[in-house]
Amino acid sequence: MFRYDGDGYRARIGLIFMASSVVMESEMWAMAAEGVSVHTARIKLPKVTVEGIEEMMNAPQLEEAARLLGSAPIDVLCFGGTSASFLHGTAYDVALTKKLTGWAAGPKITTASTATLAALAAVEAGPVALATPYVDGVHQRAIRFLEENGHKVVSHRNLGIDKDQALAEVPLEKIYDMVREIDHPDATAVFISCTNFRSVGAIEALETAIGKPVVSAVQASFWHCLKVAGVKGAKPGYGRLFKGLEAVSGEGTDDRR
Repeated sequence: MFRYDGDGYRARIGLIFMASSVVMESEMWAMAAEGVSVHTARIKLPKVTVEGIEEMMNAPQLEEAARLLGSAPIDVLCFGGTSASFLHGTAYDVALTKKLTGWAAGPKITTASTATLAALAAVEAGPVALATPYVDGVHQRAIRFLEENGHKVVSHRNLGIDKDQALAEVPLEKIYDMVREIDHPDATAVFISCTNFRSVGAIEALETAIGKPVVSAVQASFWHCLKVAGVKGAKPGYGRLFKGLEAVSGEGTDDRR
């Protein structure tokens, strides 16, 4: 008998991610059932500020990453930057999707912000509480993006971090406490933004504690990749969002093994 070697026989997810970031890949692999693989191209983020994000999005590296990643036999390409895709509102995110589609014509396309809105709709969220690690300028744009898409932000908190590597160093326990603190009676769900900010290991515990859906940018991105690929490919234990998309033993078996 051969051992499973990580082959994406259910779905191959392509991810454009920040060069200095580490969280999104590991969290996607943690949530991925056997047969779902993640393949990454990286771009440089100078600083987690409005100016730094704009510099990244205007650099030629973005197109190069999309074209290189699109040359691989992937099923879905996800742009893994939440703030970078909501920076200038919904129209900006839609325009980014169109650019990515032009640069990588083979796979289906999504972004962290597109996935977030789809995930909030899937859990039937209305008003939300918002937790981010961002500086004030980026955090306010997150609020604007959510509210222009029908999700009033009734409670929120941000940590004011402007260095990408520092985002990943926030302990999961602190993020858990942060979400518990911002939960609000009028919030129908909690959204945790930023793809280099740990979250998925605490989602099940948070949903049990507060009794409502918790959606994070990484979780939503992975979920939406599975959704648009049309596969059940999630391990159990990562939130209500994955209802119906958890892998069933025996389904999607790789006949090549």
